[in-house]
Amino acid sequence: MKIEKNRVVTLSYELRILNEQGEPSLIETAEKENPMVFIFGMSGLPEQFEDQLSGLSTGDDFDFKLNAEEGYGEQDENAVVDLPKSAFEVEGAVPEDMLEIGNFIPMTDSEGNQLQGRVVNVTEDTVKMDFNHPLAGKELYFKGKVEQVREATPDELDHGHVHGQGGVHH
Repeated sequence: MKIEKNRVVTLSYELRILNEQGEPSLIETAEKENPMVFIFGMSGLPEQFEDQLSGLSTGDDFDFKLNAEEGYGEQDENAVVDLPKSAFEVEGAVPEDMLEIGNFIPMTDSEGNQLQGRVVNVTEDTVKMDFNHPLAGKELYFKGKVEQVREATPDELDHGHVHGQGGVHH
């Protein structure tokens, strides 16, 4: 069975990016025992990622690169903002260790959208947060294997996610 829209895809893979020295650095692994499982066409993954897998079958190997624009986009300077330190207060005080540089903090924008921000800098009054995707501006090197392809069930398609092994249990 080939990978195509509305099929459940199970992958094992390694993801590498280039480090400061320009050498490939492993940043994520999905093992056969703990694979990545998603519904093709409904994954929320970069479109070019799915395009590279389209038409592959169970047992096929893959090895491809996505440039930054095909992956999570270039770094957006407008996504780096200074927020008042008071925005991080809980019951009148900022929790200890919350505002350490490099920490990711879940936040909500003015429209109620969930965001992940990374603490970049902290001053007495402000916190500089970076809301770019952690892989923005990076070339992504994927190498792996298609472990399984199957039809998604009507429930999975209705809910927009995989049920059972590797998916959501509810």
